[in-house]
Amino acid sequence: MKQKIHFNEVVTRDGFQMEPAFVATDDKVALINALNHCGYAKIEVTSFTSAKAIPMLRDAEEVMGRIERVPGVEYTVLVPNLRGAERAMESRPDEFNLVMSTSETHNLANLRMPREHSFAALREVIERYGLQVPINVSLSACFGCPMEGEVPQIEVMQWAQRFADLGVRGLTICDTTGMAHPEQVTQMCQALRARFPALQLTLHFHNTRGMGLANVLAAVHSGIDRFDGSLGGLGGCPYAPGASGNISSEDAIHMLDAMGFDTGIDLTRLLPIARELPGLVGHMVPGQVAKSGRITDLHPAPPSVAELRKAFS
Repeated sequence: MKQKIHFNEVVTRDGFQMEPAFVATDDKVALINALNHCGYAKIEVTSFTSAKAIPMLRDAEEVMGRIERVPGVEYTVLVPNLRGAERAMESRPDEFNLVMSTSETHNLANLRMPREHSFAALREVIERYGLQVPINVSLSACFGCPMEGEVPQIEVMQWAQRFADLGVRGLTICDTTGMAHPEQVTQMCQALRARFPALQLTLHFHNTRGMGLANVLAAVHSGIDRFDGSLGGLGGCPYAPGASGNISSEDAIHMLDAMGFDTGIDLTRLLPIARELPGLVGHMVPGQVAKSGRITDLHPAPPSVAELRKAFS
């Protein structure tokens, strides 16, 4: 068996946040409770951001208060600032996920403030709560910005270092706008592993240009063992024109399972859940394996094959 790969499911936060129709709280809780038993390392449940900014996640407290908590699964929440962190603490999260962009233009468009202001706000959260709850920082647009173009690797490394110096547990390097390609991913992952060997390093890919799974494979071959994925491939970035969603969790897991990696995920449990997702959100989703089945799912041959076998025997 090859290396162990850890998957984080982000569908109920990152996947749902751009959906136009509100997903009922009962449905969110039921979905998380089903995902609980599939073998995920983490589930990003929700975000404690303004209900005005993201109406889909206005039920953050209720969802966190009602979900089943399974030993071995970490329940993480996104918090945008100190106020959000104060709200989130009452829900007893296992991890805070903090977010800012490595691109100044993307940060202004997405978070409506310069990067230095975002860093100052997130530093407040780390200094206030870093000894009470593990903290992960997700750095957005690490592989390119649709408004600025290439984001230099050195820029990503500098922001990563500033957060590492504050004592965070982990960093998630995000291809927020789906601009990464495998060679770029390989170079980035090698540099990150060399510089931050003690940190949990997670890669977060989008499939905007069809390279999501190729980028996962490049990261795995570079020694990365943690990935975000979104059930069905839901999600996307509102500041990437034409962007599709995150990589499909089930598609990435199926690929790695087929190659002999240990993902810890039970696809026989996960795929039926993925097949129910279009009914939950009211439209088709990009994920493929839930539609086509696994490569090990065989089908009976048509009757004509038996007749031909007999004729040619």
